[in-house]
Amino acid sequence: MSDYIIRATAANNQIRCFASTTRNLVEEARKIHGTSPVGTAALGRLLTAAGIMGTMMKGDNDSLSIIVNADGPMGKIGVTADSKANVKGYISNPDFQNPPNYRGKLDVGGAIGNGTLKVIKDMGMKEPYIGTTGLITGEIAEDLTYYFATSEQVPTSVGLGVLMNKDNTVKQAGGFIIQLMPFADDDVVDKLEKNIKEISSVTSMLDEGLSPEDILKHILNGFDLEITASQPTLYHCGCSRERISKALISVGKKELQDMINEGKEIEVNCHFCNTNYTFDIDQLKKLLSLATQ
Repeated sequence: MSDYIIRATAANNQIRCFASTTRNLVEEARKIHGTSPVGTAALGRLLTAAGIMGTMMKGDNDSLSIIVNADGPMGKIGVTADSKANVKGYISNPDFQNPPNYRGKLDVGGAIGNGTLKVIKDMGMKEPYIGTTGLITGEIAEDLTYYFATSEQVPTSVGLGVLMNKDNTVKQAGGFIIQLMPFADDDVVDKLEKNIKEISSVTSMLDEGLSPEDILKHILNGFDLEITASQPTLYHCGCSRERISKALISVGKKELQDMINEGKEIEVNCHFCNTNYTFDIDQLKKLLSLATQ
């Protein structure tokens, strides 16, 4: 089954909600970065969330990044998404492994540690929107729930999950984001909170065969759910030799000249897709000439 995200409303537009299945794109990320099970879970949760949050943006050229910068052994994790739910990401220490937590689950919070979660939204304005919050648990879903409440002032419930096979491939991955509108009635709020407390984990629901539509029907049981859109989501980098060349030109004439003076070809690695781009001395000289124009 292809990965996709659905958008829906409920309770006469008092609730807006999203759900996704992302097994294929998380598996693609695992292959690219060679992540351990806990690394796959951490990066996969963040990629899933970014895809959903990307679809919340309106402009065709809008994009967002989510960066987790913490003191744990996993290191820095960053993901980027556009409004079409194309996502990509990187992780500093992809092969780090730690023991399971007390519940026997992958200990993502322990691997990430303490730090901050930053959301950057580029919506074509003069300056991008930047919201930064402290990490609550390092488990990603709770941290994003806190981010929405504090930085965007939107009561939100975020559920994210990645389930691994014994051979370290991805068995299930997906998530949901449920948000209350400012005009939501108290009885709607109470019923939604009760429903959310009673649901199982995202991966449990996916592993039972529930689709994103089924997940929202389950969470919003008793509400008039209306699915309004469906959007494919996939891991897509989009880097190219031309883009890397422009990046090298942007570092400046002095830096390019220093590279040329060293007399060696350079290799530039895209940290989103692990593609290597090699530039020999003649190619660097050509870039320098473009930088001086």
